[in-house]
Amino acid sequence: MTDASPMNPIPVGLDDGYAYTKVALPDGRLIVIPSRGRTGRAGVTWIHQGQPRIFEYETEDAQYSVGTVDGAPTHFEGYPWSGLNRVITQHALQEAGLAGRSVHAVSGLPVSAFYRKSGDRRQETITKKQESLKQSVRPISDLLPAGIAFHEVIPEALAAWYDHVIVEQGDGVTLDADRVSVPVAIVDIGGRTTDYVVVKDQGILHASSGSIQCGTLDVKQQVANGIQEQFDLETLSEQLVAQAVEKKVIRLQGKDHDVAALVKSAKREVVERIHAETRRQLGLGVELDRVLFVGGGSVALAEHIANWFPHQAIAQHPAFANARGMLKYLRYVCESSDAA
Repeated sequence: MTDASPMNPIPVGLDDGYAYTKVALPDGRLIVIPSRGRTGRAGVTWIHQGQPRIFEYETEDAQYSVGTVDGAPTHFEGYPWSGLNRVITQHALQEAGLAGRSVHAVSGLPVSAFYRKSGDRRQETITKKQESLKQSVRPISDLLPAGIAFHEVIPEALAAWYDHVIVEQGDGVTLDADRVSVPVAIVDIGGRTTDYVVVKDQGILHASSGSIQCGTLDVKQQVANGIQEQFDLETLSEQLVAQAVEKKVIRLQGKDHDVAALVKSAKREVVERIHAETRRQLGLGVELDRVLFVGGGSVALAEHIANWFPHQAIAQHPAFANARGMLKYLRYVCESSDAA
């Protein structure tokens, strides 16, 4: 557990993405679960006290199952403030050992969902996200819920910039003057979106910042389409597709089938779309000191994005860069919470 007493709120960075939900905790732990859930009860009884792998929750009088279920799609417009998002987030907090605890959280929105191109905030959208996660979610079990008492929302790729410039060493924290003083681009390849943020002199350059709806979930969708066409299948479970993308093999009717070519083709198409948008947003990056790649897609597509810029780098544990930055923002920057 963390070093806070049971009465004190726990600060968390909460990257509730479309593909995975990540939690960063002040004791250094990093938790990740697939953003996988659906409406309705699980309808599963665990034999001989087998370890449950599906968990049930209730919010706004609707019931949901989370875990090893055939997950409903998360890539829809209202997901960040949906009941599905709330129960998956609650499950991530449960997995982090925060049952019965009060939580102060910072989460994110894609850059284009947070800002208009003019730089004005989309305040209505931000408020919907803020208020949604503070709504109650009840585990349908004897577990106590984790309650989000305070919730701030920041742009997702900007969270990775905070992670980049705020350096924690031992018991101290410093703002890295060298990193703050130079222009940096963050490229955040996520599940549904790829985000771009360029920060110079601690200001966001909106002409070179924004989002496209393209990410690792597009790889899964294209692989699913290819498998259905190749094997003449009407439906295919989301879990089976996820395993096919990861292992490049799909097991159907007791036999393994090689789908490496499908996965390779899907990744190539997604990479080409992201590369074209990266060039449009950043050009050759000649005025940038560094181009920093973050997000789970930077891991999944690492070999394909390796040589886009001579001065690029992939962040350490890039899938957690946003969650770490959200926690750092909450603890060291945010003035509205006493959760530090």
